[in-house]
Amino acid sequence: MIALSAKNVTKRYTNHLALDEVTLQVPERSIYGLLGPNGAGKTTFIRIINQIINADQGEITIFNEPLQEKHIGRIGYLPEERGLYKKLKVGEQLLYLAQLKGMSRAEALEKLKVWLTRFEIKDWWNKKVEDLSKGMAQKVQFISTVLHEPKLVILDEPFSGFDPVNAQLITEEILAMRDKGATIIFSTHRMETVEELCDHIALINKSKKILEGPKKTIKDAYKSNTFKVEHKGLIRLSDEKYEVQDQHLLEENLYHSTIRIRGTASPNQLIQDLINQTEIHGFVEKIPTMSEIFISLVKEEAVV
Repeated sequence: MIALSAKNVTKRYTNHLALDEVTLQVPERSIYGLLGPNGAGKTTFIRIINQIINADQGEITIFNEPLQEKHIGRIGYLPEERGLYKKLKVGEQLLYLAQLKGMSRAEALEKLKVWLTRFEIKDWWNKKVEDLSKGMAQKVQFISTVLHEPKLVILDEPFSGFDPVNAQLITEEILAMRDKGATIIFSTHRMETVEELCDHIALINKSKKILEGPKKTIKDAYKSNTFKVEHKGLIRLSDEKYEVQDQHLLEENLYHSTIRIRGTASPNQLIQDLINQTEIHGFVEKIPTMSEIFISLVKEEAVV
């Protein structure tokens, strides 16, 4: 099932093409990373989904229906530019925002008790937002985003302002929402978060989508047939079959080598060739990180 589908979405400003026929599909009950450099078009796309601005052309469907005003209540949106009212007290603010999403005061109060306890912030109810630290305010805004239990949650740089402990807390909540049936789209520059959380990713650069798919499929596609090997003593391998990219001493007579297989040789063949001349202590394929893939593709686009 597809939670959100975009087809040829385009947005132009006076002298700038923000989105250029972007087409993508967000699977239901997935965590979908929307990646790209600053100015790539990610925030414009998110604002179109939230009906803050309109696309010039293209189609967006949400849960198999054309995007409509009624869908706003089924979406939870945490913008990068936080928007809490600084003079309001935390409790007043959360109740107000919950009721904007269609919740009754009684329902909101009941759910807020659970969230405030879970986040250990019950004592903040009567504090003004302006008296909170950035991280504390982030917790309050995160609660306001998900309190009405939206089916689609859109998070723009959700970990900004959090220390590692609270970032882990938010990570656990995102995973729990996904497991309960929500679909999460989040835009981030933190590649370690993408590695940890995302099921699917899309990369937008210079207003165009240049990559999309399941994270594992993408990482497999960018593998370079390279292996990390720990072994006893120095090794010498055929230059026709292998490229030894690095070989250095770890400790007494124990070496680490990075070896890329050329041509049609297999990993089993590499192991056999190594066994003939060394004692292997470790052998693992080098899988590219999302950060490496991201940087590589953005650099390629810059050259073009």
